[in-house]
Amino acid sequence: MRWTQTFMPTLRETPADAEIISHKLLLRAGIARKLTGGLYTFLPAGVRVLRKIETIVREEMNRAGALEVLMPALQPPEIWQRSGRYDTASEVFFRVKDRARKEWILGPTHEEVITTMVADELNSYRQFPRNFYQIQTKFRDEIRPRFGLMRAKEFIMKDAYSFDCTDEAAQTSYQKMYDAYSRIFKRCGLQAIPVEADTGVMGGKFSHEFVVPAESGEDEVVYSEGGRYAANVEKAACKPFEPIGTEADAALPIERFATPGVGTIDDLTCEPFGVPAWRQIKTLVYVVESKPILVLLRGDHSLNEAKLTGVLGTAKFRPATADEILELLKAHPGSLGAVGVAHVPVYADEALRNCRGMVTGANEDGWHLRHVVTDRDLSVGRWADLRTVRAGDLCPVTGEPLKLRRAIEVGHVFKLGTKYSIALNALFLDESGKQQPAFMGCYGIGITRTLQAVIEQCHDQDGILWPATIAPYTVCITPLSADPNSQVMQVAEQIYAELGASGVEVLMDDRNERPGVKFKDADLIGFPIRVGIGEKSLANGNVEVKRRGGALTAVKVGEATCAVRELLKGCLANLNLP
Repeated sequence: MRWTQTFMPTLRETPADAEIISHKLLLRAGIARKLTGGLYTFLPAGVRVLRKIETIVREEMNRAGALEVLMPALQPPEIWQRSGRYDTASEVFFRVKDRARKEWILGPTHEEVITTMVADELNSYRQFPRNFYQIQTKFRDEIRPRFGLMRAKEFIMKDAYSFDCTDEAAQTSYQKMYDAYSRIFKRCGLQAIPVEADTGVMGGKFSHEFVVPAESGEDEVVYSEGGRYAANVEKAACKPFEPIGTEADAALPIERFATPGVGTIDDLTCEPFGVPAWRQIKTLVYVVESKPILVLLRGDHSLNEAKLTGVLGTAKFRPATADEILELLKAHPGSLGAVGVAHVPVYADEALRNCRGMVTGANEDGWHLRHVVTDRDLSVGRWADLRTVRAGDLCPVTGEPLKLRRAIEVGHVFKLGTKYSIALNALFLDESGKQQPAFMGCYGIGITRTLQAVIEQCHDQDGILWPATIAPYTVCITPLSADPNSQVMQVAEQIYAELGASGVEVLMDDRNERPGVKFKDADLIGFPIRVGIGEKSLANGNVEVKRRGGALTAVKVGEATCAVRELLKGCLANLNLP
């Protein structure tokens, strides 16, 4: 391809609304252009990158035994009602109506569609296992589209769905996809880390996210230095805490004391009270599908609402209002507690179990209780891990202090179990003729998000450093003269033809631009290898070959093609492809 025959408009200035480096480079390098918030047009170079990522994904999905399908983007709401997600996932829906005023949903994902198909088509154990995948546009009504392709209203996704006869077989399918994802991200040049993750509205037994460490990431990942434990902060656990207090504390009766003006945990830590936060019991009031509950944590801990969702089995809950709290407990926040409360279900974090000498609100404004023993004085209906893990907590595997870092999610694998197959009647006859629900898994990769994640991880001060496997072109030939009759251009044409004939994707920068402009554009767009051809180097019988981010090397004209191909082999070898 010749530069003058394609369309790669680069920008010298960064658009004002581009917040993170990958978003800036996405626009400056002519990969994509913003239509409006959350919607982007991909330009020719961007399309080439997308297609290469899609090719890698297809090759690895096919290698893992998955079969490609293509499902409708327009979905009937009835199947979402049957799965139970019409309400729980409704916030992300784009809804449209046809001329008959019938409602339709633009697909944010396709569990319901594929399960409906399997219910109609597969009815015997002999037809399993099956794994279907597609690469398709998805639509989600993001509240705040931002960071370019990272959080968009419309995006390209690869989603796959496995169906098995048993839970054990489903685990085998899950592992195949897990391994395929590891290969996909390596081939794309990404350092993606698998971490344990919360299943969220997807439901299911367990899941893993594949994340790319990045300061701009919207996810937080908890990990141990040795690499034996990593989890999304919504899922992360830590080593159990030692119970607070002594046997002597356990022998003391509850004592009521005045706390005028105390409205927060911090207020109680100050003089004259001096109660450290870890000695306090934090009482939160939530409303779950119109019914109140109390959630208890240590005063220095924070509630993890994703964990609470898992414990409650629903995401349909909210913090109670001040008026609701006053009516329920006869006190305002800051003086709340669960001692003597029997008319409201109580959920308590495991860190409070067996704690003694604790302080909590007395459910009377301006009063608290001390010498509280959690197992003696509280009627806890359920103990569970409800807190958000913090840096410095001890790893549940190694016991070493945990660390936190920000990351970008690029892929997610779920083991779903039978949630959708039961709801949507995806049943089969087993060997004994008994009807059973299929065991499912689902697996997603954000194609467009992966593109931007590569930019976020692979760049320098001059622009993008595309991995050779997904670069728009692997080699850019930069003749310093655009005169077709010049020796410079004749040599450029020779090398261009030789590289093209050997299967290398090469771009000829035949623009009539200054050398500095050409070099800057090549670095900005991020071609892995550049071949510079000028009169000075040709006078010595040489051209200049440069790996992106590396040093110039003078190479004899007749050896240029071989030198580029060897350098390209080195670029691919550095990806440690499986």
